Amino acid sequence: MRAIWKGAVSFGLVSIGVKVYSATEEKDIRFHQVHRDDGGRIRYKRTCSVCGEEVTYDDIAKGYDIGGGEMVILTDDDFADLPLTTSKAIDVLEFVPAEQVDPILYNKAYFLEPEGTATKPYVLLRDALADSERVAIVKVALRQREQLATLRVREGVLLLNTMLWPDEVRTPDFGFLDEDLKVRPPELAMASSLIDSMAGEFEPDAFTDDYRAALQEVIDAKIEGREVVQPEEEEAAPAAAVDLMAALKASVERARAARGEAPAGEAAEPTLITSARSAQQAAKATKTAKAPAKKAAEKKAPAKKAEPAKKATKKAASKATEKKAAKAPAKKAAEKKAAPRKTA
Repeated sequence: MRAIWKGAVSFGLVSIGVKVYSATEEKDIRFHQVHRDDGGRIRYKRTCSVCGEEVTYDDIAKGYDIGGGEMVILTDDDFADLPLTTSKAIDVLEFVPAEQVDPILYNKAYFLEPEGTATKPYVLLRDALADSERVAIVKVALRQREQLATLRVREGVLLLNTMLWPDEVRTPDFGFLDEDLKVRPPELAMASSLIDSMAGEFEPDAFTDDYRAALQEVIDAKIEGREVVQPEEEEAAPAAAVDLMAALKASVERARAARGEAPAGEAAEPTLITSARSAQQAAKATKTAKAPAKKAAEKKAPAKKAEPAKKATKKAASKATEKKAAKAPAKKAAEKKAAPRKTA
């Protein structure tokens, strides 16, 4: 990468020398305008509308149209005299919560690299900024224009995001905003269900520029002299439904099918994803069911202590049997004694 700007971050009384690099790059495939018959490049000449002469870059100045055919001409000297106090500095103005900065204000992104001996104060500002969970609001002059910007941390590097000025953001002025449109609760509930069925974690790498890839394939085929293989046509988008609720329900079912989930009232064929989910749910359910059973078993365990009482009952019965057995001979002896004796 090539640095496009050098300056310093002014953080209180601390000055941190930095180099600025473009953090993003466009991947669009660019073309030249050429003559269709022979492929010759189309050139444009810079000519004056008054004298008709071709003008070089050195003779070009900036003009401001004040209307009526009159033009105010500004030279480089006029721009040099403008009071840009932040011409070589990134002045930190304040620190604010990141969620208070509306994303519509963000313009371009730049990486900041510490220069020379500024590495330690750079790391200090980086770590303090990360710990604060805030972004720094700064002013910086890039390309002869003062801009509002933010400083935040991304992958261990300070990132400068230039911003639009508030008066550069247009106010939406659409007729429907003045209409009294009311959404029915069932429609809102169904729309919320659709959002839930399509919810996920944002992974930028999961998305690709299919058009650019197809265009590059066409170019490569042209270079190699081979036939271009046309990609399969995507399924045509369904026509707009008149019934909003029907469209929402169909959208929910479509989202569930895309996730491998069964439509309402039906059982879907098992897939790798659904099988894994079912296994996890079954394991969780088994674990949950085992817990109460274990507790119930622990509660029943003290019942074993009742065994001594059972033994005592058995012992008492044994003693009663012995006592009864002992009384039996005495009873027989008494009966024998009481019997009448025979006379001679």
